Parts: sequence; structure tokens; C-alpha cells
Amino acid sequence: MKRISVVFLFIICFIFSGFTYADSKTLKLESPAFQNGHRIPKKYTCDGEDISPPLKWKGVPAGTKSFALICDDPDAPMGTWVHWVYYNIPKEVRSFPENILPEENPAIGGTQGLNDFKKIGYGGPCPPWGTHRYFFKLYALDDMLDLPAGLTKDQLLKVISEHIIDKAVLMGIYSR
Repeated sequence: MKRISVVFLFIICFIFSGFTYADSKTLKLESPAFQNGHRIPKKYTCDGEDISPPLKWKGVPAGTKSFALICDDPDAPMGTWVHWVYYNIPKEVRSFPENILPEENPAIGGTQGLNDFKKIGYGGPCPPWGTHRYFFKLYALDDMLDLPAGLTKDQLLKVISEHIIDKAVLMGIYSR
């Protein structure tokens, strides 16, 4: 009986604490080019134009000062392959058009890092065989970190790990 009373008291305190899951803002990442879990169009791969897809996000949490984006493929034969590292994205930015140019500081704002093709910017899906999953991960950060261009995924994650407020993931698939 005591156990039921304690659980009941906890539930009542939780309900009246002002927290409601339905009201919490959750960062969402989408693309007009493909739906989550669906095929990435050839245009955005090494078999097409190899340009970055358009992205948009909403549900930005309070306190967000900047964003970072990483795209990687955990199905690569030699381990996770990094396709895009992008950070210092201003808090006002809520979308990317397709074809963010492979330059350190694109006109839209932010700074691009080094992908596993050893290039700055986006390198599209190019699986040697089979169907691979490509995870676009957007991080809402509590600070605008003054980071130099050319960071790798691991370097970036080490710096931002203590600044992540929220994270959204969009996954696309591609096979040749």
C-alpha cells in the first residue's frame, strides 16, 4: 500500500509541476527532396550532380545560439563515412537551399568542415554496393562557437558535446 501511495504522489507531483510532454518543443529536420527513411534522389549523389539537398528545420528550442550539421553513413564498408560537416550556422537560419557550395564560408552563413572524401563541404552518397543509410543530424547549440574551417566530425563533436540543447535526425537511403 505504501508503494502505491508513493507512486501516486509522484504522479500527482509530476502532473502539477507544469511539465507537459505535448507542449515541449522538439527540433525537426526535413527535406523537400525526400522523406525520412526514403530514397535520396540521384541528383544529390555521386551518380548525379553531387550537390547538397535542400533542408529545413523547425521546433528550435529556446536558448539556441547556433546550429551544427553532420551527415554520415554508418553502413560504409570501413566504418562510418562522413559526407558533410557544417557548423557556426547562425541561429536565424532555418533552411538550406540545395547546392550549398563547397567553400569554407558559404554565403548563407556558417563554416564547413572536412568530409571523409578529404574535401570541404558536401560529398553525396556513393555506396560501393548495397543500400546504405545516410543520417543528417542537426544540433541546436547554446553558443555560437568561433571555430575555424576544416574541422572533422570527431573534432566538431568534441567541441560541441557540452553545448547541445537538442538534436534532430533525417535519414535517407541510397543504393546504386
